[in-house]
Amino acid sequence: MAVTHSRSALVAALALLPFTLFGCGLGGGDEKAAEQPGRAPAEEAATKARERVQAYLDAMIAKDTAAGRSQLCAPAQEGFDSAATGPNGDFADHFTVTEAAITDVRPGAAGQEVSTSITVTAGAREATRPLLFTVTRSGADWCVAGEAPGGQTPGPTVTP
Repeated sequence: MAVTHSRSALVAALALLPFTLFGCGLGGGDEKAAEQPGRAPAEEAATKARERVQAYLDAMIAKDTAAGRSQLCAPAQEGFDSAATGPNGDFADHFTVTEAAITDVRPGAAGQEVSTSITVTAGAREATRPLLFTVTRSGADWCVAGEAPGGQTPGPTVTP
């Protein structure tokens, strides 16, 4: 009789498992997925990361520190104001960002990794450097969590 009781409990638990997972958000989509049917979470993450970094790059070109700051996650905003306009900052007065392009977007260990190519001029000198941005989800929104020198080599293009 004990085997039958244990088996019945196991069957009941397995029958309720999908409902339990759905309540935790693992079985169903989020509100954004409902707004955009057919859009995979990975595709949405890549799109949102691209949008945030593009807005930051546009702010760099325009030297609009407020617009650049608004793309950052809250912890990254703390040191942004002094560092951004400092000698090596993204919004420093002594150089101009003449060109900025996103070269690759892919998932990384800490979020989406967005590789860019930034061309900077200072006087008669011009240099192009890669920068790697990490974009992560913060609550219901996405934000730039970090920036580092370097970037990913664009992956091969797959044609269907």
